[in-house]
Amino acid sequence: MSDVAAIDNMVVKFQSLKSEIAKVIIGQEQAVNYVLLSVFCGGHSLLIGVPGLAKTLLVNTVSDALGLNFKRIQFTPDLMPSDILGSEILDKERQFTFIKGPIFSNIILADEINRTPPKTQAALLEAMQEKSVTIAGHLYKLDAPFLVLATQNPIEQEGTYPLPEAQLDRFMFSINLEYPSFQEEVEVVKSTTSNELAKANAIFSANDILEIQQLIRKVPVADNVIEYAVNLVGNTRPKNPKSPEMVQKYLDWGAGPRASQNLILGAKAHAAIHGKYSPDIEDVKAVAIPILSHRIVKNYKAEAENITVSDIITSLL
Repeated sequence: MSDVAAIDNMVVKFQSLKSEIAKVIIGQEQAVNYVLLSVFCGGHSLLIGVPGLAKTLLVNTVSDALGLNFKRIQFTPDLMPSDILGSEILDKERQFTFIKGPIFSNIILADEINRTPPKTQAALLEAMQEKSVTIAGHLYKLDAPFLVLATQNPIEQEGTYPLPEAQLDRFMFSINLEYPSFQEEVEVVKSTTSNELAKANAIFSANDILEIQQLIRKVPVADNVIEYAVNLVGNTRPKNPKSPEMVQKYLDWGAGPRASQNLILGAKAHAAIHGKYSPDIEDVKAVAIPILSHRIVKNYKAEAENITVSDIITSLL
């Protein structure tokens, strides 16, 4: 199949995928789109929302519809790195045997990732970046595709450990889930209080996802689109003399080069699911807020004047 035909086919399958997910997840269309874009790009996502917005159900449903293996890790203050990665045990032959932890799966749901101490959060860093883990001096490759979809509750402060910037930077998207509309909430209540439980059927397989990830990387991009993305990221850095006054006034730190890479990858995937064979500047703008929002650090003036990260990013587009 040619690349053009593959993208045409991908558009059709993407709509089928959305229909399967919509059987279980009512509303949250933007969040679903961003999660699927991150899967197609091979990136990780951080889902931020108050309790009860179906963050865990969304990840579970997406993994079902994509036909991928799924493991859920509930992060708690006493969770140890070996609880995630696995550990070596002494077997009956008195030989050390490695027992794999839940990290050895296609999709990892890191539930309430900010509830565990930095030592355990760091156990995910190598896995997220290198797609491998090192235990007792041995390197173990993780199965492809490998994706971490983490959830975080923004209103919990007691007993939480904010994610360090180095770890936040490894998430491609930071996705905010909003409250459902009145009609959506009515539908949620109807569907979840009856004895008929909907389930998403698998539309893809692991090999299909790997092929799509390769296809996305083959999508050509014009130089002016790449320059726009790099310029956009550069404008988030307050020490850049070309940065707008709003950035210099309200930001302490801007986004790094991973943001530019992810903007282009995200724009390629966004163009592909809409049937375009090459992304334009509008595709970069469509993914800019979830890609940049967790990579820039506001200062106290922005907090005092109630300026949001989204306000600052929107002013740059």
